[in-house]
Amino acid sequence: MNSINTNIGAMIALQNLNAINRDLQTTQNRISTGLKVASAKDDGATWAIAQSQRSTVSSLDAVKESLSRNSSVVDVAMTAGESVSDLLTQLKEKALAASDTSLDSTARSALKNDFVAIRNQITKTLATAGFNGINLLNGSKTSIAALANAEGTSRLTVAAQNMSLGGSIVTLGANADFSTATSAAALLSTLDSSINNVSAALARLGTSSKALDNHLTFIGKLQDTITAGIGNLVDADLAKESARLQSLQVRQQLAIQMLSFSAQSQSWVLSLFR
Repeated sequence: MNSINTNIGAMIALQNLNAINRDLQTTQNRISTGLKVASAKDDGATWAIAQSQRSTVSSLDAVKESLSRNSSVVDVAMTAGESVSDLLTQLKEKALAASDTSLDSTARSALKNDFVAIRNQITKTLATAGFNGINLLNGSKTSIAALANAEGTSRLTVAAQNMSLGGSIVTLGANADFSTATSAAALLSTLDSSINNVSAALARLGTSSKALDNHLTFIGKLQDTITAGIGNLVDADLAKESARLQSLQVRQQLAIQMLSFSAQSQSWVLSLFR
């Protein structure tokens, strides 16, 4: 049946054109944003997964900052600890020299003055061994803990090493000195013990520093891997979309022509009334 009220051919052609226009709009959006899933409207499940992973990547930035900050604290402590070790070695040298019974009182007194000055330098070194207000060597902290995962449920703990004079590591007293060869000789075993203890403490800090650095490297790689995974989920294949755009543009032009033809297909009915 031929009807001037209903043009089935034109309706079908218009539906096809609308579908092509929608596909064309989608393709253009993908090319302009570089994303095949730019919002929850495009693909709700994929977008939700990608958004969750983006949150993880962002959280890992905080983990990296925490690890870097704590690593700096440990590095500063190690530098100060190495200075303490060197100062203890100098103290041993002075005490050993003063234990020589052939020295006169003037020479021994000069060695004592040097000894006291070096001993006091240890205290000053420990006082300035902090980073960002955290000092692992002066007894103000027992440990520090760096973030280890994006959820904040795991920590990397670094134990403090209290190198204060008269402590368990540096057993040399804060007021230790000598006045005779005998008292100078008595300090040698204490100094040897302190030097060994400081070396062991520095080894522990070195192990902790390495652990922080290794975990920081791992977090960086993990972040890159997750970011790549997000890209696999939501990034558009621009070469494919570009080819699809050209195809849709051709189909759009053809659909427009078909709609025009369909709209005119019933015009022959007018000849019946002439």
